[in-house]
Amino acid sequence: MQFPHVPQQAQLPLFEAFLAQPVLPRVKNRQPARQSNKPQAFSELSLRGALEHCQSLLAPVLRDLSELSEEHDARWLTLIAPPGSLTQAWLRDAGLNRERILLLQPRGNQSALQLACDALRLGRSHTVVTWFNPVSNGARLQLTNAARAGDAQSLNIRLG
Repeated sequence: MQFPHVPQQAQLPLFEAFLAQPVLPRVKNRQPARQSNKPQAFSELSLRGALEHCQSLLAPVLRDLSELSEEHDARWLTLIAPPGSLTQAWLRDAGLNRERILLLQPRGNQSALQLACDALRLGRSHTVVTWFNPVSNGARLQLTNAARAGDAQSLNIRLG
């Protein structure tokens, strides 16, 4: 069976088709949207469920963060007052490079928030991980400001 010959219509390439669209006039007094190339200074990850499941989800996140110390940034991954279940043995078994991770506990009257802010402000850590549940707006602001001052990232992990 033969099909009748249908002449091919010329097709515009995709970008030419868009360029053929009318261009809207610019509004002169409009301010351009501010776009920042900097990532957010504060992030939060919430994991809910059985502790073993949360830990199995947490391990690759911490592994990826730990690899930043080795590949792109010579600074530390710092864990501030991690839950008791995140022991040195768990970190090792999870495949984390313990040589690039600091585990810090507050001392005396120092709070975990103060310690985290100090670690962020110093800038010797690329990421400081905290375990606040919940995080108040004031604490979030303090962590954000300290992270910006130290050119670091603050990550709060909520295990629920």
